[in-house]
Amino acid sequence: MSASKRVAVVGVGTMGSQAAWRLAARGVEVVGYDRYAPGHDRGAAGGETRIFRSAHFEDSRYVPLLKHADALWEQLQQETGRELRRLTGCLLMGPADHHQMATVLQSIAEHGLDHEVLDAESLAERLPQFRIEDADSAVLDRRAGFIRPELTIQAAARRAEQLGARIHRYATVREIVPVANGVEIHTDSGSERFDTAVVTVGPWVNDLLPDLPWEVDIRRLISAWYVPTTDAWSGEDRPAFIRTAPTHCYGLPSPDGVSVKLGLSRALHRPAGDPNQLDRTVQPEELEAFTDLIGRYMPDLNPDPVRLSAYMEGYTESSRPLVGPLPGADNVVLLAGFSGHGFKLSPAFGDIAADLALDGASPQPIDFLSTLDRAEA
Repeated sequence: MSASKRVAVVGVGTMGSQAAWRLAARGVEVVGYDRYAPGHDRGAAGGETRIFRSAHFEDSRYVPLLKHADALWEQLQQETGRELRRLTGCLLMGPADHHQMATVLQSIAEHGLDHEVLDAESLAERLPQFRIEDADSAVLDRRAGFIRPELTIQAAARRAEQLGARIHRYATVREIVPVANGVEIHTDSGSERFDTAVVTVGPWVNDLLPDLPWEVDIRRLISAWYVPTTDAWSGEDRPAFIRTAPTHCYGLPSPDGVSVKLGLSRALHRPAGDPNQLDRTVQPEELEAFTDLIGRYMPDLNPDPVRLSAYMEGYTESSRPLVGPLPGADNVVLLAGFSGHGFKLSPAFGDIAADLALDGASPQPIDFLSTLDRAEA
């Protein structure tokens, strides 16, 4: 690795702010570009809270990456002096025979994760705000809780700047051009040459890189906040929660204790269209799935929302993110398509981006995510 390398970070959001921090911490000259500014609410990050968890529904191979992220969350909090994450637990619920519940238990068993299995009686006694059905199981992931996304992005970007990084705000990158032994970054203000570029532009990935050999499906995500009608949701130890089926949903009690944020899965979100023209108005009919979930599983929530927001997320066909070099452009490292479960892993992927940008490889177990093995005809 050469600390004299110049690395561009294109998109200083969820992944880019962390990549800038991890690169700057290694003494590298880092220049970031963002079409808005770190912490904005127009892309994939926003909505006050995101879930951190140790157990994983999708694939137990993520757990070592979650452990790496866990340690880096602690480090970033220590370096910035800000509470970016609070561990309150996460309740994972769904039909006992559902494949995602099986994967959760597999990841717990493989990696010795701190957890507790709750039956309906225990759940009703300890967490009466939730309802489960006879065929359901419930697992409390103790090393879990919520993350503050906007604060995290700003804190990571600020820490990167303290370590020497430069961030160009309101500077849209129009093109990334591989050249001999490096890349050129083209903006409306001109061009700049770097040894390597890390591309973390979230929902703008198809715009900036229209010739990607992989499809990233950009969806419009709705978050809705509901006020509880009882005090069952109050308290410092109110866990985040995820339900796998029949309708996949997730939720987080607001840090201020006033409301509960709910979100839905990819299948229930419509395509975002042009990411520069996101429809941020939520229509009444879009709330029907939320209303049904509340009536069935969370009847202590008033079904009339007090806040609504729209964001964007990028999904791949496999739901596994794209992590690695662009085909034919080894000096361009891509991180994209995190499919709704990237924020909790962002410090780890920022560190991995630094590995790839400087060394061309990472000691972290990312073979199952590598772009090198996923190029399509």
